[in-house]
Amino acid sequence: MAFTLYSLIQAAILCVNAVAVLHEERFLSKIGWGADHGIGGFGDEPGIKSQLMNLVRSVRTVMRVPLIIVNTVAIVLLLLFG
Repeated sequence: MAFTLYSLIQAAILCVNAVAVLHEERFLSKIGWGADHGIGGFGDEPGIKSQLMNLVRSVRTVMRVPLIIVNTVAIVLLLLFG
């Protein structure tokens, strides 16, 4: 497989898909990254763990519909051009 722009885009789509399918109760809470873990007080700097959890929640919320469209386009392109 050649190193092309399409390969980079496909890798990015796969990574965003991987983040989007992480389930908070079934997977993330078992490793200590659930919603009830790492809640800081007022004025505290959020740690890397809470920032990553906010990123995961944001990706799942914002990227749901665009991911469906992008995945569909990627599948159609793959079927047409192999």
